[in-house]
Amino acid sequence: MGQIEWAMWANEQALAAGLIMLTGGIVAVAGQFKGWYYAAYGIAAGVFVCLLEYPRSKRKKGSTMERCGQKYMTAVVKVFGPLTRNYYVRAVLHAALAVPAGFLLSTILGTVCLGIASGIYLLAAVRGEEWRPIEHKPQERLHVGDTIKQPPTNPPPRPPADARKKLPAEAGSQVNPIPVEAE
Repeated sequence: MGQIEWAMWANEQALAAGLIMLTGGIVAVAGQFKGWYYAAYGIAAGVFVCLLEYPRSKRKKGSTMERCGQKYMTAVVKVFGPLTRNYYVRAVLHAALAVPAGFLLSTILGTVCLGIASGIYLLAAVRGEEWRPIEHKPQERLHVGDTIKQPPTNPPPRPPADARKKLPAEAGSQVNPIPVEAE
């Protein structure tokens, strides 16, 4: 078996954690919970984590399925260079973002999930993984002449001469059960 790419799991975990934290923050703000400012922080942190984690990293081996619209966020994440590429930085960032949201019950599940994602990112960083953008290679256009290397030399196969003989019109014709009259 191949080596597990931990960053892939951390990415999915962190994206789910961001969505859970965002949802918990919206519930707390809408419900006018006592610590609503922690909920407002949970909304902001959830949106930030979702935007940071939406673009997937390119795998070392095999193909990587790109998320819908990922190329736009990939450009934004690439701008920040080593701050977003390095998984040590992501592990510390997610751990720091998780702490304030832990003081409110509606965002504590997102906090726990983000803490787990932070631990997985730390493991990925220790194993030497880093975020790489998925870049598409431009497809080469095939010219019509390039697809066929050499024209065929033999004619296509035909049925034997006996099978090619046409039957007389009356013998091979079909009888229409409904009478048709020409006008």
